[in-house]
Amino acid sequence: MTRSIRPSALLPHRMPLRARLTLTYAVLFMLAGVVLLGLTYLLFNQQIRTTTTNKVIARIGGPPTGTPSPGQVTPRQATPPPLPSKNELFAMTKDGEVLSGPKAEEWMREQRQELRDAATTSLITQGAIALLVVGGVATGLGWLIAGQMLAPLHRVTETARRIAEAPAADKGLHERIALRGPDDEVKELADTFDTMLERLDRSFDGQRRFVANASHELRTPLTVSRALVEMAMHRPSASPDVKRLGENLLEINLRHERLITGLLLLAGSEREITDPAPVDLADVVGHVAAHTSLEASRAGITVHEEAGEAVTSGDAMLLERLVQNLVENGIRHNTGEGGWVRVTSRTRERGDLVELVVTNSGPQVAPYEVPALFEPFRRLGPDRVVTAKGAGLGLSIVRSVARAHGGEVTARPRKEGGLEVRVTLPACPDEYATETLDQQRLTV
Repeated sequence: MTRSIRPSALLPHRMPLRARLTLTYAVLFMLAGVVLLGLTYLLFNQQIRTTTTNKVIARIGGPPTGTPSPGQVTPRQATPPPLPSKNELFAMTKDGEVLSGPKAEEWMREQRQELRDAATTSLITQGAIALLVVGGVATGLGWLIAGQMLAPLHRVTETARRIAEAPAADKGLHERIALRGPDDEVKELADTFDTMLERLDRSFDGQRRFVANASHELRTPLTVSRALVEMAMHRPSASPDVKRLGENLLEINLRHERLITGLLLLAGSEREITDPAPVDLADVVGHVAAHTSLEASRAGITVHEEAGEAVTSGDAMLLERLVQNLVENGIRHNTGEGGWVRVTSRTRERGDLVELVVTNSGPQVAPYEVPALFEPFRRLGPDRVVTAKGAGLGLSIVRSVARAHGGEVTARPRKEGGLEVRVTLPACPDEYATETLDQQRLTV
């Protein structure tokens, strides 16, 4: 059985993009050159024909045809012109005037110079105009063709920019370029980029699943250990040493529980908000201030709230956690007795963004240490020890929640000590948001 061979199989597997661009511009240049050459030839030929028709009639030898015979008077002449000798150079102008000898040579020299000047003018002036016209057309065609050939590169760039600017990693990494076209360098780049995105997507999903599953699995032994420690502490025969040891173990156990809860929340906050709803940060600020009042009073900290209307769209539980983490961070990292925390929510004047600003007193913080505060498990100074109250995930969770809602978090140290943390989120000022919030408040 014979196997047929397609003609395309005899051609190279692909033509590189560089070769395609080179071939395209070479063809365009050759076409432009041919057109320019043809136009120049036509213009020059026209100029020569016009100049020759209006100029010279010259001969060496006997009188030209039509020369008046001796004694004959032309209508334009009152007396017959002198005739040249038989072998003398003579010329007749377009006006019928007959020149001979040195005058004919001088006249023909002038005519040759005029012809040369006309040809030069035709080549330089008209050729330059033709060159500009043809060059402009060739540039326009080259621009269109280059844009058509480089359009896949723009698509790759736009996709990469959207993925880089995506607030949630899940949403960005699930996007693919899926470029269709000739098998060249651009398609190879797009396919490689898609493969990289697929691997990153699997890696991030696996990491989040691992954190979530590990956190869930660790909750059970911690709950059992807490129950055993409490039973040992509350036995009638428990000695004071056992009770003190039990209190220390419960404190360590509580810290581990906070760590696991923070890991779960961090893993959940990095996902895309699938069912956003209008949330007024003013309600959240009031609720969090009331909830943290007991901890603040025990630490001698005063919490001031300035809850202005600031309606955004997102997950109410995550936004509440964002505000709570900021307030708790301001309480725990403060000067102690006499310290304060101020929580402010408002809508910007243009109405496109809402702000949450949490300011607290406290120790001095170096400006170069502020970016590290938003990294997981990063603490400052003595708070790096194991017995610290926090798990080192508070501000990391704040940043993840803000980015999942399309916002951003910034922080700056205060000159008097402490921090000012500012959260900006997209506003949700439409009528639907107002109606939904009113229904929620009536239900509560």
